[in-house]
Amino acid sequence: MMYSANPDRYKGNMQYRRTGKSGLLLPAISLGLWHNFGGVDTVENGRAMLRRAFDLGITHFDLANNYGPPAGSAESMFGDMMRTDFAPYRDEMIISSKAGYYMWEGPYGEWGSKKYLTASLDQSLKRMNLDYVDIFYSHRPDPDTPLEETIGALDLFVRQGKALYIGISSYSAEQTAQAVKIAKELGTPILIHQPSYSMFERWIEEGLQDVLDENGVGSIAFCPLAQGLLTNKYLNDVPKDSRAAKETGALQEERINDNVRAQIRALNDAAAERGQSLAQMSLAWVLRGGRVTSALIGASKVSQIEENVKALNNLEFSDEELAQIESILAGEAK
Repeated sequence: MMYSANPDRYKGNMQYRRTGKSGLLLPAISLGLWHNFGGVDTVENGRAMLRRAFDLGITHFDLANNYGPPAGSAESMFGDMMRTDFAPYRDEMIISSKAGYYMWEGPYGEWGSKKYLTASLDQSLKRMNLDYVDIFYSHRPDPDTPLEETIGALDLFVRQGKALYIGISSYSAEQTAQAVKIAKELGTPILIHQPSYSMFERWIEEGLQDVLDENGVGSIAFCPLAQGLLTNKYLNDVPKDSRAAKETGALQEERINDNVRAQIRALNDAAAERGQSLAQMSLAWVLRGGRVTSALIGASKVSQIEENVKALNNLEFSDEELAQIESILAGEAK
């Protein structure tokens, strides 16, 4: 059936936040295609999730060269959707990709060299049927390539018209400060940083957020639900069809011990007191205070996207609620 976007997609509860000091607005909830959109997944389910996300006002779709599995297949699937469904809406969409992890054999198939980044972006554009991406990221810092070369390549892509903005992912506070300085000198400022951030992973609070604020750089948090830990999925047992139960899953079943499950249950109770699901409260917590531009969710079904967007109905926390959450995370809650 031909896709026609919901005419009321901008009249719902989606919020659009300014990315750092740039002119770009991102939805508070963005959709990542890390899992469940690859060659091993059901195309019909992926199409349903992408359509529903856009109908709910999610305008930002985040990919990378290696997303799948197999690597590249998520971009190929999205490229098919661009041709069949989203071509009329391209100018309403923010599409990002990245390069940095392993993609092909030989010395030019990963990390941060100009050679690899250039080849990878060209491949991504072909797979996605795009003339340009809105944001292109260095997916991870390269310990062996000069940062000037990596950031210089990103600057080149903007000048070539292959990307509108540039970003970095998983860079430390110190590495970020250096990258921002290099990019400013080149004349193409870094728009955004994509770090992991959740109640269970808070390293960005130890300096990185300050660097971003000082330099007017936005942030988009990946794994805000700790790969599903901060949902009701693992309150009791590990479901057989869950990511933790799969050998290839990034979330290891051993991580879900009795202490973690006790914290999840206590957080779930706190969320219920707020009239939210655990996932909704966890997303609201990441977005609290406005320091994070957007929370990057993953999904395996349409209902998860619908539930997560409802987190935007309540992003405010009282001092008592924040203290309660800190107590739970510290293992002090009864």
